[in-house]
Amino acid sequence: MDKLQRMRQLVDELNTASEAYYNGKGELMTDFEWDAKFDELKRLEQETGQKLPETPTAKVSEDNITGQKEEHEFATLSLAKTKETADLVKWAEGKPIWISWKLDGLTLVVTYDGGKLSKIVTRGNGHVGTNITHLGRAINGIPPKIKDKGHVVIRGEAIISYEDFERFNMENDGGFANPRNLASGSLTLKDVAEVAERHIKWIPFTLVYCEQKLTSWGQRMQFLKDNGMNCVEHELVSHPTITEMQKVIDQWTLRVTGRKNPYPVDGLVIVYDDTEYAATGSVTGHHATRAGYAFKWQDESATTTLEDIEWSCAASTISPVAIFTPVELEGTIVKRASLCNISECERLGIGSQGTSLEVIKANKIIPKVIKVNKKIGELDIPCHCPVCQSLTEVRVSPNSGTQTLHCTNDKCPAKQLKKFDRFVSKEGVNVDGISEQTLSRFINLGWITEYADIYSLPDHAEAIAQLEGFGQKSAANIVNSVEQARKVDARRLLFALSIPMIGQDVCKRLLAAYSLQELIEIATGHKNNGELFSVQPETILETIPGIGPEKAASFVNWFKEPENKGMVERLLPKLTIEETATTPMGKRCDGQTFVVTGDVKHYKNRNELKTYIEGQGGKVTGSVSKSTSFLINNDVLSTSGKNQKAKQLNIPIISEEDFIRRFVD
Repeated sequence: MDKLQRMRQLVDELNTASEAYYNGKGELMTDFEWDAKFDELKRLEQETGQKLPETPTAKVSEDNITGQKEEHEFATLSLAKTKETADLVKWAEGKPIWISWKLDGLTLVVTYDGGKLSKIVTRGNGHVGTNITHLGRAINGIPPKIKDKGHVVIRGEAIISYEDFERFNMENDGGFANPRNLASGSLTLKDVAEVAERHIKWIPFTLVYCEQKLTSWGQRMQFLKDNGMNCVEHELVSHPTITEMQKVIDQWTLRVTGRKNPYPVDGLVIVYDDTEYAATGSVTGHHATRAGYAFKWQDESATTTLEDIEWSCAASTISPVAIFTPVELEGTIVKRASLCNISECERLGIGSQGTSLEVIKANKIIPKVIKVNKKIGELDIPCHCPVCQSLTEVRVSPNSGTQTLHCTNDKCPAKQLKKFDRFVSKEGVNVDGISEQTLSRFINLGWITEYADIYSLPDHAEAIAQLEGFGQKSAANIVNSVEQARKVDARRLLFALSIPMIGQDVCKRLLAAYSLQELIEIATGHKNNGELFSVQPETILETIPGIGPEKAASFVNWFKEPENKGMVERLLPKLTIEETATTPMGKRCDGQTFVVTGDVKHYKNRNELKTYIEGQGGKVTGSVSKSTSFLINNDVLSTSGKNQKAKQLNIPIISEEDFIRRFVD
């Protein structure tokens, strides 16, 4: 194959992969592979002096989100990239520069006029994007109003945190390869409520235009903060020498490798503090020469040998995980990497034991198989679930065509992951330090099949200590947390059981009327002495204020299920149950109904605030309605659904400080 033919092949492969990546259609190649092919294409273009018409080296990667097209007021061009610190120092020319995260999401241009949000447009091809203003209230971080009353244009990145990405993939098809892929795919949806469920956050990374004369990039970021926006984290480097730049980059890199940043990043960005000087640059290819420079980390790869494929069953899917001969990457020992789904295994050409693999830690964080050097045998897709041994089936996503493996048993313990997570949560029995991911691992190991098994985890302490990512200290912490959780408040335990329609408020009402043991006796129709109740259990419970027939029936029907009744009978002997007094300690909140949302600052958590309100005669509910007296939200300007509903119903939105002034001091 001559150089021109190779260039055509690279252009086709890169454009096809880019189109899929930027439009939420799945990942056809890893970032590592894309960068390698892109660099090879650039080198061949330099050697031949030719550029093919569709070469990705001369255009902005384009999102093709359908909808009304809108021309950008200011062209949204890309940045030149490098993996060498020396290139950044040369570009900086000794002038003060700012360094910030290169967030790995989807660029959105947000415009305000007269202090109100006027439009949101995707980057598109850099000159024309798609107007998605209707999705604004589904994206966190885009305020509907700002203080400045002039014309304001801001660029920011729509991103999804690692935690929200992992939760979504666990609850759904598991067909998205990374948070960036999920974010771009989410913005193609029409349903605002569905988009809101993806927990997309918009983080501004530059002020493009405002009517004030701000010649410092630092001043521009302060302008955004003053207008209620949480900007991308940034740091000033006054003297960008090789030594100083490398020191700063190393410090930021440590935060990536330690996964202390909740959002995905794929590098760093440097910009001049002097925005007037930055504007004097020319446009070369598809980027402005002085608009900024992007730094991408050198991905360290290693060759290893596949030892096994572990099929890990989560809430919805059974995902393949490559177990390989341990290798050192980015200063840590790596011996396993998720293969996401069957489609990814087929794309890579994954075989069986003995297959030679090349692995990296993508963006210095996530272990990833990027290449099969030599395939041995064939991938064995299990016919039975690794957790419950029921039959499995391969499903194809109608949106992306991704093939995923599923357990056919609706009652598989792995599919009850959300219930186990609620059981151990702070609102439940409060087993501190056991995350949803940890629960999933224990379920896959067969250690947890019902709630009572959580209290037997100390029996597996030595085995837990041997698991990757744990150790003796982590195992000891889990044992200690389990032991502390044996003493539990009755309301928390009842809520932890995940009985349909029995939320925290219902639990409080039930236990204000009867003890937990009495409630179980009523639900099962048998008194502790074996006598039968003379009336229907539902009739007894529905007379409790705030319960009613529907909730009473749900509670009784749940306990009538032999499986549930037996599960509770095996659980109770492992616990010491405390009945909580329900008499209010004061009357400061008497007659008031509150909804609490968002983070709290003055209380340890929202539960502590809720306890105070209830102790002062108030009521706390989970959703805003006509009966709500106040919505407590420290972000009073938030565009969240609860804030929107409160405004529609003319319900006061107060901050935590407002609450304390009115109901505490």
